[in-house]
Amino acid sequence: MSPRLVAVVGATGAQGTPVVKELVQSGAYTVRALTRDAKSARFQELQSYGPVEAVVGTFASEADLRATFRGAWGAFVNIDGFNSGEKTEMFWTIRAYELAIEEGVQFFVLGNLEYMYKNSGYRPEFRGGHYDGKGRIGEWILQQNRDNQHRMKAALFTSGPYMEMTISSYTPMAVAVEDGVATWRLPLNDGAIPFVSLDDCGYYVKWLFDDPERANGLDLKVAIDHVGGKELAAAFEKVTGRPARFLNVGFDDYFRQVWAFDPEHPAGYNADPSDPATLTQRQNFSGFFTCWQHSGADSDISKRDYKLLDQIYPGRIKSAEEFFRRENEKGIQNGQGSLWDRVQPDKIGHILKITEDRRTGTL
Repeated sequence: MSPRLVAVVGATGAQGTPVVKELVQSGAYTVRALTRDAKSARFQELQSYGPVEAVVGTFASEADLRATFRGAWGAFVNIDGFNSGEKTEMFWTIRAYELAIEEGVQFFVLGNLEYMYKNSGYRPEFRGGHYDGKGRIGEWILQQNRDNQHRMKAALFTSGPYMEMTISSYTPMAVAVEDGVATWRLPLNDGAIPFVSLDDCGYYVKWLFDDPERANGLDLKVAIDHVGGKELAAAFEKVTGRPARFLNVGFDDYFRQVWAFDPEHPAGYNADPSDPATLTQRQNFSGFFTCWQHSGADSDISKRDYKLLDQIYPGRIKSAEEFFRRENEKGIQNGQGSLWDRVQPDKIGHILKITEDRRTGTL
């Protein structure tokens, strides 16, 4: 059978890159990716993995979305809510789903996040726009799928905070080396975060595309494990042999000492700050961390079926220690140095496209 074409929106982002890599390197798929700049270093990286066709444009254009979906068998869509803002992301994700049906796509996968506000019982302190915007539309897509699956089947790929963000710069949980100690200052209390490894994301998404009949209507919620702050620091220390610590802080101290941007600016940098629907970064990430303060393996706020994940991907990363150990080995092999070397202030790198772009750019 000839390779199936998968259209990807969000291909050059942190999650899109391993998804494209896994699809094209499998030989079972080719990829057509929507990108603003086909000459960018991130897009050139995608093409180094295999056959990746460019559609130059934006997710905020019906013509560009149509061109991306036309003739494709599958679609993977993950719109950057930190670019667009919650409201715009919701509209264009809906349109992406509808236009994919129009253009004859047979299987649609949404890069999704949990509807945490709903999970909390609609408690206002849990509101986080970048989670709720995706989560609302994810539920809407599964509802629409009941009526539309004879034309296009659909599934959700629900991830979470990337474990890579704990060892990268300008992220909500960036590490700082202070007096020789790897330090995470986070408003986490005794909660736990269902961290996701980006390296695992490609496998899971390909699994969905490989078996669309089984995947149809599925909300595949993935994670390494629910990891607390103390566990995070202990795992880093065990792997690197260097001291590490987690310091619990309140929200005021977090936004004053840790947050790298103006917390009163919009969470989505292209969102209208005068729009009452726009959350500030402080509002958005206060809700984000409130969710994790109440999260854990036994919590209903953010559940995972780890037995199912073991069945789907027996080789998945299963702990913070295993993640850090792989990252340490990976860095040494590719010449970047040990994990300890890589978190030093003069060497720590970006994992998120938004921080690499310094929260600038068009829709």
